[in-house]
Parts: sequence; structure tokens; C-alpha cells
Amino acid sequence: MEYIEKTERKSLGAKTEDKLMNYILKESILPGQKIPNEFELAERFGVGRSTIREAVKGLVSRGILEVRRGSGTYVINTSPLDQDPLGFGKIEDKYRLALDLFDVRLMIEPEIAALACRHATEEDLARLKKLCKETEALYLSGRNHISKDIEFHKCIAQCSKNQVVEILIPVINTAVMTFASITHRMLKEETIDTHRAILKAITERDMVGAKCAMTMHLTYNRQAIIKILEENV
Repeated sequence: MEYIEKTERKSLGAKTEDKLMNYILKESILPGQKIPNEFELAERFGVGRSTIREAVKGLVSRGILEVRRGSGTYVINTSPLDQDPLGFGKIEDKYRLALDLFDVRLMIEPEIAALACRHATEEDLARLKKLCKETEALYLSGRNHISKDIEFHKCIAQCSKNQVVEILIPVINTAVMTFASITHRMLKEETIDTHRAILKAITERDMVGAKCAMTMHLTYNRQAIIKILEENV
């Protein structure tokens, strides 16, 4: 009986950990911001404080939260360490990280889009179209679109059918997450338009068009980061 109770308690803690992670993403709680205290979280999720503490410990071990004694619990990263194998989440200067990631993305993602034109199956294209529509719908409704945006770019990489590109997917995922956490939806129209252009080019097997559309998409994003930096000087 004791073993069963411990297993069930652990299961509840794991479920609460997932709910807390989803809450952080849905509410767009950014690195450096504080999450509600354990009393509020216990009430929100309908569990005891001990379960909340277990969930927090789980997210601390995954590199998402940091408990600061006497101050509270803060988000330090929105990409779990198991989804950030290269450790980008540990870099404190997110603006510099975003620019450096864009430099790398501009080197590789236009070519990845071109490869997708050549190798994507009809099933791949249907999935890419679906992800584009889902990302757009979330963006326009004001809901958190980041995970779908990441899936969209990940799908393009997978369409390339290049095993090295697939290993680089965490770099692209981190770049999308970092950009979104900094810009707060400031490029809604540009993102929607360039996503559509990328989809259209890949669907039509237009390698040059796909490279140009991806380059435009990344350039818009990079310029937004530069503008934010200039305004903060």
C-alpha cells in the first residue's frame, strides 16, 4: 500500500509539473519573471503545497525555474535542458544570443528550405500546411503560438531529409523561442506573410523562392532585435 501511495504521489507531482510548465508557456512568463507563490499555485491546480514543491523541484532540475531564498521562484529559461542539449539557455544576454542565432540561421535555414523543396513528400507538405495554418490561427487569436511556430520550422528541417540538419533542430528551436520571448508578438503581420511565402515556395518545389522567403523571414526578425537594442541604448 505504501509503495502504491508513493507511486501515485509521484505521478501527481509529474502531472502538476507538466501543468506548471504549460502555465508558464501559456501565460508567457519570461526569463527573469516571478511565478505565483505555492499557495496560489496549489489553489490554481487543485493540489497540495507539497505537490507544488515537487513540481517546482522538477522544473528546477530541468533548468526552467530558480528558487531564490527570501524572494520567490523565477523563470530562468523556457526551453527545458532536455530540449536544449547545447546549453543556450544558460547564456544570460538573450539579445546577443538572439542575434548570434540569427547569424547562424541565415547561414543554414534558407538552404534547408531549398532542400525541403527537393525532398518533402506529399505527406510532409500536408503537415507543413497544417502547422502554418495552426500557427497563424493562434497568432491572430492572441494565444500562445510559440510551440506551433517551433513545430513549423522543425517540420521544414525534417522535410530536408538530411540527418545532420535534424541534429541541428534544437538550435532552430532555441532561436525561435528566444526571439519570441524578446519581441512579444511585434512582427505578427510579417511573420504570417513570410510563413505563407515559405509554405507556398516549398509546396511548389520552388527552391530559389523558398530560400528568398526564408531569408526575408529571418531578416525581418533580426532587424526587430536590432531595433529593440537601439531603443534601449
